[in-house]
Amino acid sequence: MRARDLAVEYETVGVDTDAMAAARMMAEHRLPALLVLDEQGAPKAILPASQMIKTIVPAYVIDDPTLAAVVDERHADKLCKALAGRTVRDCLSKSLPAPPVADPDATALEVAALMAQVRSPLVAVADKDKSGVRLLGVITAAHLLERLLIAAS
Repeated sequence: MRARDLAVEYETVGVDTDAMAAARMMAEHRLPALLVLDEQGAPKAILPASQMIKTIVPAYVIDDPTLAAVVDERHADKLCKALAGRTVRDCLSKSLPAPPVADPDATALEVAALMAQVRSPLVAVADKDKSGVRLLGVITAAHLLERLLIAAS
């Protein structure tokens, strides 16, 4: 199995996509992460759902989780309002590494090693040439496991 054969269409967002729309996409499709593309359509980052959650949780609660107990449900239900007026770029961690990108001819083991090395639930598969990067699709950890289990049967 090669990366090009494992890659599937996957939801992507741009760095300037509305953060609320990105969060809704994650929730509606139950995605572990979104692939974020730069202005040229090349993979820029992986935005895990956990990072989106971190964006909506007040900093004082992250610093001291015991404070979460004093926030009543009425206020907790409004946490997503923190996304209003923000973009995906605003939600990305400043120390975020480049997203894992596999060559279309990479083997399943090479993709698995890349995914494990960077601890990412997604690996982008892209063709690179003189004109730039062309996204072919994405391999999710769940899909890769499924294919490897089928091959093991």
